[in-house]
Amino acid sequence: MQPAPVLPALTTGLRLLLGLLGAGSFGGGVVAVFVTQNGTGTAVLLGFGGILLVVALLGNRLDSFEFGGAKLRLRAAAAERFAVAEDLERRGDSAGAERVRAQAQALLDAAGPIAADYRSVRSSMSSSPERTRALQEVVARARRLATEQSFDRAEVVRWLRDGSEAERITALGMMQAKPELRDFAATLEAIEQPRSAFEHYHAMRLAVEMADGLDPGRRAELARAVRSVRGLRFRRDTQRWQLSEELLRRLDVASPGVGSDLQQPSQ
Repeated sequence: MQPAPVLPALTTGLRLLLGLLGAGSFGGGVVAVFVTQNGTGTAVLLGFGGILLVVALLGNRLDSFEFGGAKLRLRAAAAERFAVAEDLERRGDSAGAERVRAQAQALLDAAGPIAADYRSVRSSMSSSPERTRALQEVVARARRLATEQSFDRAEVVRWLRDGSEAERITALGMMQAKPELRDFAATLEAIEQPRSAFEHYHAMRLAVEMADGLDPGRRAELARAVRSVRGLRFRRDTQRWQLSEELLRRLDVASPGVGSDLQQPSQ
């Protein structure tokens, strides 16, 4: 699956031109709402005009898009890094700007297709063991990618904290494979506020890998977070409950009934 196309840098003049075209198209669509019965043509004018206006307003902060039914997707995490690069460029640090751009683009180019495949599996397959296996393969690819290439830790953390569900699970897989990419606060947040059961499982799996290296304060904080979601976000007859038992044992925190739930059927 091909990654979303990357937009080239936009000059001020080009942004102004796109803005004028977008405003004209959007305005024409608004007028058409009241004077024509051609709903399809009206929708095209509104959608196309809106896209041009967003591109013109955001300029080089917009790094990629997907167009289908007038759908525009902004990758906010990478866009912020490109904005940082622009700021460095304005201050005369061309080398630093180029380094930041390269770091952001490397993650988009390499991990973007994995995230896209995750979205494809989630949208095309109903909940089933087959879908779970397909999603696990996506995570395995993310793990392999992390060991084969170098990535900026800040970019991977941004994917986990601010990315889409697909980008978050990609980041979790990369962190599972490479300790240098891990972040305690982002992992804790994924455990407390997961986007899906699958993401929740892998956030706790990552926490298991991190547990032995945590200081006492963080071990206690993580244990409290795990306890707070047990029974609320998952039941005793799930794989996540079993994983939470393993995590609490790693943290050396007493867990009521430790060992009594390990033979329950998995999720």
